[in-house]
Amino acid sequence: MLGFIGGTGPEGMGLAARFALAGEAVLIGSRSPDRAAEAVGRLRAMLPEARVDGGLNEEVAARAQVIFLTIPYDGQQELLPRLAQAVAGKIVVSTVSALRVEKGQVLARPVPAGSAAEEAAALLPEARVVGAFHHVGAHQLLDLNLRLDCDVLVAGDDREAKAAVLVLGRKIPGIRTLDAGGLYVSRYLEAFTAVLLSLNRRYRTTTTLKIVGIDG
Repeated sequence: MLGFIGGTGPEGMGLAARFALAGEAVLIGSRSPDRAAEAVGRLRAMLPEARVDGGLNEEVAARAQVIFLTIPYDGQQELLPRLAQAVAGKIVVSTVSALRVEKGQVLARPVPAGSAAEEAAALLPEARVVGAFHHVGAHQLLDLNLRLDCDVLVAGDDREAKAAVLVLGRKIPGIRTLDAGGLYVSRYLEAFTAVLLSLNRRYRTTTTLKIVGIDG
């Protein structure tokens, strides 16, 4: 069962929809039970056969086996310590990028820990934190008629957790997952999101990432 913390936003909803379409059971978490219920209703309308449920973030963290962080960076220092006990021993996938918009420019924000994923690992000391899914656009994910064609770079220090996320990501048709190295690589993956968002603004499109030269 996959849980999406902050799952009522576009990124959380998009990933949850894609995994539900692939046959995974998903849980949508929110600070508000009403917003969680609304998101669950939307997903069930999109995918009537899907196994979808929801609740407060704390409830979802306790129930799910794999937890996705799909919250804005500004919220994680306040929220994650409250989830630490519930996610102990579990795989936590950080999709968070620490970015800011300044004078129309998307900029990477300095994070003392190095990246949002490394900060999450410090805030969730008993969790198995992996960074991934930074470069798949929410609008692409939510358009279930669109076949994805992109690579997802996965970073983590726990080899078994990273391997599990590599396998899990490939359950979504059109996604190829690649091992990018240790969790410290997340600082570069997160910052590169700013490049893609800048391209999106300039060319009025939705870009993604595709690595050439690697077979498989």
